[in-house]
Amino acid sequence: MGKKKYTVSVIQLNLNNTPENNLKKCVDWVKKAAAKGAEVISLPELYSSHYFCQSEDTENFSLAEPLYSTSFHAFSALAKKLGVVIIVPFFEKRMAGVYHNSAYIIDSDGSEAGLYRKMHIPDDPHFYEKFYFTPGDLGFKTIPTKKGKVGTLICWDQWYPEAARLTALQGAEVLFYPTAIGWHPQEKAEYGEKQHGAWMNVMKGHAVANGVYVAAANRIGLEKYLPDTAGIEFWGSSFICGPQGEILAQASHDKEEILLAEVDLDLQENVRQNWPFLRDRRIDMYGEITKRAID
Repeated sequence: MGKKKYTVSVIQLNLNNTPENNLKKCVDWVKKAAAKGAEVISLPELYSSHYFCQSEDTENFSLAEPLYSTSFHAFSALAKKLGVVIIVPFFEKRMAGVYHNSAYIIDSDGSEAGLYRKMHIPDDPHFYEKFYFTPGDLGFKTIPTKKGKVGTLICWDQWYPEAARLTALQGAEVLFYPTAIGWHPQEKAEYGEKQHGAWMNVMKGHAVANGVYVAAANRIGLEKYLPDTAGIEFWGSSFICGPQGEILAQASHDKEEILLAEVDLDLQENVRQNWPFLRDRRIDMYGEITKRAID
């Protein structure tokens, strides 16, 4: 039986650098998080490079790596050395022409506890992910680790209650959302506050509706590498909330930070007993949820 309490962490970083430098940086920050007592640690989405999906450019496929290569070797060794679970989001090359936006869940003994491939792929101005990523085919999963049962979804997945629900129903105690989201600078003044608020509110809603902890790890910094564009200002604001949506830790918009919070399984059970949303689901009436629209 697992522990009743354990400490989770998300790391918020500027990742606008080369894969070699980003790897070294992330290894150093995971060590810092472990030294603070973190037992399950998540990096932001696509940790190893700048957010290349601002353009559609085949040169960017060179940033992808096959399974069980550079990222896995580095973080597997680190997880084993530190005795921590590490969620490592990376650009996966499955084969020539098939790439995924993926995440390893590496257990505290260095073994692979699980692999997740991002299911929902956006295609918006300067978030041209459909050009690069094949939608995930592994489904929504809860991954048992030596520290606890964790669910990993990635960025655009965070807007979908179905993804959170299906992961939580498999026993997830925490939903991790490695993320790369930010403002278009020219829109920030008019829409920025509402966009950021919606992002936080939808994930806090997943926590409440499912009685789970939620941990979102975002990047920071203005990434402007294309001529004649304003780039993307990643808004940071990584956070961890409890099963009633209560904020347990939250980062700034613009600083590199480590957040930590305690997962208390007795508290989670108490919340679910008193707010029995899972008990009262009308599963006999939800069949049409699999339709694109109900005419």
